[in-house]
Amino acid sequence: MEMFHKISPSDFKTIDVNKYTFSLNGRKPLAVGQVSKLGGYNPFLQTSLPDEYRYYNAEKETAESSHRAFTATFLRGFALEIIQVYSGPPNIVFKFRHWGYMEGPFKNHAPTGEIIEFYGVAIFKVNEKDKIEGVEFFFDPAELVGKLLKGPDLDGSVEKAMSSCPVLRNTGLYYCVFLEL
Repeated sequence: MEMFHKISPSDFKTIDVNKYTFSLNGRKPLAVGQVSKLGGYNPFLQTSLPDEYRYYNAEKETAESSHRAFTATFLRGFALEIIQVYSGPPNIVFKFRHWGYMEGPFKNHAPTGEIIEFYGVAIFKVNEKDKIEGVEFFFDPAELVGKLLKGPDLDGSVEKAMSSCPVLRNTGLYYCVFLEL
């Protein structure tokens, strides 16, 4: 969570910034500086698919554009719920559920209002001071992105209202969607 909310790795309290690595599905581990530069969501959406098959291209998204896309989609947040812990320190292995309500658009796809969720397994390696030295996540990123693309394409009219939303105009979000009840 610190990587989503703190700019400088020197401010991290739960991570050993000198040893920390992040890995997704057995890929080459990324150091804390690489993860911070990519932003909170991009490391989780890495893929080896050719560019023409990537609806969400983590290599082309910035930390800022990624953050805007997901916070505009999950207006109430995108929770990580630990379902079951399989082992304790120093290697903490657990099953998780990542979920939230799709109440805003994602990449020009209308919100569905549905719960978007996926499951996976993670391994956290901690040191004797309980600081995280390494994180490995295992899940199918397509399970998330596919659900985000379920809503119909927007015709562009929402983009015209992006600066006039009285609630979201100062949040840095690009979209404000008014739903008819």
